[in-house]
Amino acid sequence: MNENMQRLGGKVDILSLSLSELETLLVSMNEKKFRAKQIYSWLHEKRVTSFQAMTNIAQALQHKLEEQCALIPLQAIRQFVSQDGTIKYLLKLHDGHVVESVFMTYKHGNSVCISSQVGCRMGCRFCASTIGGLERQLHASEMLGQVYAINQLSGKRLSNIVIMGTGEPLDNYDALVSFIRLVTSNEGMGISQRNITVSTCGIIDRIYDLAEEDLKITLAISLHAPNQTIRKTMMPIASQYDYDKLIQACKDYVHKTKRRITFEYSLIKGVNDSKECAMALAGVLQGILCHVNLIPVNTIEERDYRHSSLDTIQAFKHLLEKRHINATIRRELGSDINAACGQLRRTYTHDKNQNKNETD
Repeated sequence: MNENMQRLGGKVDILSLSLSELETLLVSMNEKKFRAKQIYSWLHEKRVTSFQAMTNIAQALQHKLEEQCALIPLQAIRQFVSQDGTIKYLLKLHDGHVVESVFMTYKHGNSVCISSQVGCRMGCRFCASTIGGLERQLHASEMLGQVYAINQLSGKRLSNIVIMGTGEPLDNYDALVSFIRLVTSNEGMGISQRNITVSTCGIIDRIYDLAEEDLKITLAISLHAPNQTIRKTMMPIASQYDYDKLIQACKDYVHKTKRRITFEYSLIKGVNDSKECAMALAGVLQGILCHVNLIPVNTIEERDYRHSSLDTIQAFKHLLEKRHINATIRRELGSDINAACGQLRRTYTHDKNQNKNETD
């Protein structure tokens, strides 16, 4: 068996394997290579959760897979349904950690927003995901498991995937790319790469790496400021990755991929929502094939930021459009069920720890 293959609970993480990696695994088991396609179909097309469910696979091979490979579905432990139809799931991983995933309905189809890490170490001050820091990376299988679980739980066809939940996707780069290739595989779920959005706070070297992957995804940059000075007060990563260099990396990414880039901009009252900020942002983005997604920031109990008024947000949008920068205001979904990144997991973890302390 290939010892370099990803492990889950001491066994080979079979759901994270590409078809070619699965073929290598089967050969190492002294099995015929063609069996890999059958197993891959069971895993990613039929989405079975046990090896025994693979009815056209010999029992002897089923036992080998059971002994050497891990196939552990994510378990939904909490589910919250918003008045607007958004559904937020709290999913338990094999080791007891939990992640959040969100099902959202739009005119263009059903979307799922998934997490890429358990916790986050980026420290953005307006985000609940970073409170408590990074606990561990997610495997490609665990990112995929969120999509498969929500597909089954919702009973709805999923057409779009947003990797914008808890965690920084480019801080878990290899698993991210593996996940994208798995979920877009024609032998599996077959989601179009053009229907996948990856959100990052701006790890510059990984943006250049991603540009070389020949993926047709949409890259979304969590910018949130018109200059380095303001960004540093909101996002610690700005101290490591200079604003101007990040903007240049975005320009280079667009030039290389020919894909329009999205800039996410959370509007925070009195911090980055002035007319001067709008004009400065328009100047920075001039000439870039891009779209600005204006986001009314979510109020977080542990943070002191408050979202801008609707009039301020509309005025900000108008100033960008006046300078020929395409901009939209994100629909607020699931605000009544703590749908902001990290809020539900944070509440669950807090309650769990509190109950443990009361019991001790």
